[in-house]
Amino acid sequence: MSKEMLKGLIDLIDDSDTDTIFKVLVKFVPEEAPLPDEIEAIKRANKSISEAGTVSHDSINWD
Repeated sequence: MSKEMLKGLIDLIDDSDTDTIFKVLVKFVPEEAPLPDEIEAIKRANKSISEAGTVSHDSINWD
């Protein structure tokens, strides 16, 4: 089966099943281990969120 044929089959999927099919397909995408700087950035972000919380989108002046 070619990728083009698979893409054609995906187009036939009912919209109500899209989320399920997405979850199945994602399982076949290889994951890469995070780099040390990415792990450090996540730790800093989690610490910042736990200490200072987050800002609501509604409270940001987007202009």
